[in-house]
Amino acid sequence: MQFTCEKSILQEAITTASRAVSNKSSIALLEGLLITAESDGRLTLCGYNMSMGIRAHIDAGVTEPGSAVLNARLFGDMIRKLPDDIISVETNEQLLTTIRCGKAMFNLVASDAQDFPQLPEVETSENPILLPQSMLKSMISQTIFAVSDNEAKPVLTGCLFELEGQELHVAAVDGYRLGVRREHLEAPTPSDTHFVVPGPALREVERILSETDEQAEIYPDTRHILFRIGDTVLITRLLEGEFLNYRAAIPTEAAAVITADVRQLIASIERVSLIVSEKLKNPVRMEFDGPLLRMSCITTIGKSYDEYMYEGDVPHLEIGFNNRYLLDALRACPSDKVRISLQGSLNPIVFSPEEGDAFTYLVLPVRLKAE
Repeated sequence: MQFTCEKSILQEAITTASRAVSNKSSIALLEGLLITAESDGRLTLCGYNMSMGIRAHIDAGVTEPGSAVLNARLFGDMIRKLPDDIISVETNEQLLTTIRCGKAMFNLVASDAQDFPQLPEVETSENPILLPQSMLKSMISQTIFAVSDNEAKPVLTGCLFELEGQELHVAAVDGYRLGVRREHLEAPTPSDTHFVVPGPALREVERILSETDEQAEIYPDTRHILFRIGDTVLITRLLEGEFLNYRAAIPTEAAAVITADVRQLIASIERVSLIVSEKLKNPVRMEFDGPLLRMSCITTIGKSYDEYMYEGDVPHLEIGFNNRYLLDALRACPSDKVRISLQGSLNPIVFSPEEGDAFTYLVLPVRLKAE
């Protein structure tokens, strides 16, 4: 195998594919990148940790087609330290790889590509789910905060994708909060379907996606799913099990509905939360009274207090929340103003847009102790 490639292009491809590489594994090959040089000038870098695989395709000057597996960390470090110029990579029959750029040179022992585990095959001949990259990126980033990290219920460690006609819903729930994003797709979908994608894989998909209107392609299969984003392909297994009926968890009625400025409310909660830490997880006490919200928190190191004026009127209501859960939901809101629905001191708070139903965020309260 022998090829040349511009440093910046090769380095970006290494970074992308390395996200699916195991940092430490009993199988040494899983700590490597499978590099394949095709005679048509196409270079593929592939990382695979037996759960998720990423293939990055780039153009290169291929002198001799072939393939080899190189340690991802060492190869990435070597390329990163080389000068910004054309890089030459050559692997001989003894699998000794020589990397050159200017006067600099590295030698690295490769592994046989035939021993690298094969990625799962996903059917891509049928019509994919198509949506703009920017839309998919926002739907992931605005729900993944609510994904559970409790392995006792593996299906909740991912996001549920639901396709009904041309409506796509993405939902995440961890038992304390719920996040739902809804979008209308321009391209018709092949059929109504639903599947749960693991949270770690979605975080990598989010990193690969751009803020452009270029199309992302999604191919769900029976046990795996393939995301094609430009010249990058990510394949991951799907989570099995019965996802929570999140629709039933969203309250249909509210005792009071108010409107708040998202940034100002976040700033107030952040101020009150300054005395909250991992060791001092006291809830933020929120007292709604007419058009005024009084917020306070007491921990062993002190007390904090702030006030916020919202649009609307609430009969006196005192309710407590985990500050991080509230902030995560508010930071995910894609609009400047948010509608807040309240029911009672033991009922969840619900955030939704002023108009439409693009998102719904629900946070369960914390029981308050007497001051």
